[in-house]
Amino acid sequence: MEKFLPISVQDFGQMIGGNFVYVDKTRYVYEMARIPQAYYFLSRPRRFGKSLLVSTLKALFESRKELFKGLWIENSDWEWKPYPVITIDFNGIKSSNAKALERSILITLDQIAAEHGIALKSDLLANKFIALILELQAKYQEKIVVLIDEYDKPIITHLGEGEAGLQKAKQNRAVLKEFFLV
Repeated sequence: MEKFLPISVQDFGQMIGGNFVYVDKTRYVYEMARIPQAYYFLSRPRRFGKSLLVSTLKALFESRKELFKGLWIENSDWEWKPYPVITIDFNGIKSSNAKALERSILITLDQIAAEHGIALKSDLLANKFIALILELQAKYQEKIVVLIDEYDKPIITHLGEGEAGLQKAKQNRAVLKEFFLV
């Protein structure tokens, strides 16, 4: 069967289901994911597969074993059980200014909560994020996986726009700092 080159394919499910060439990196994903309580910050240049890696981690933690057929991790000792996954992609978050950024993140957190049948009460960014994590943990009695993609987009979008852009970037950075402290 003919394989296709994955130009701009950033979704693991689409990569596997679409018969694209995939270089099996699941052994490295396994090494990252098997350590309990681990935090990772992955910084690589643009177009180096960070979004695909985030998507792969999401599929792994959601226990979508069918996507990993024929890959290294399929025959490993990985425990195929689903975990609640919070995925936030800042590509889809409005960030024209700090107020828009905060509002967009709040809406995203509410949408994630609704997908799990949870209603969040707080209107404060940090409190809402903490509440989402705690509510998911209480509901599923499992550790929560948090995956964040394009974490710096609300800042870098405004760089190179002169002084006004720099001020927006700084204000967005303050919002992100509060959010990421959680």
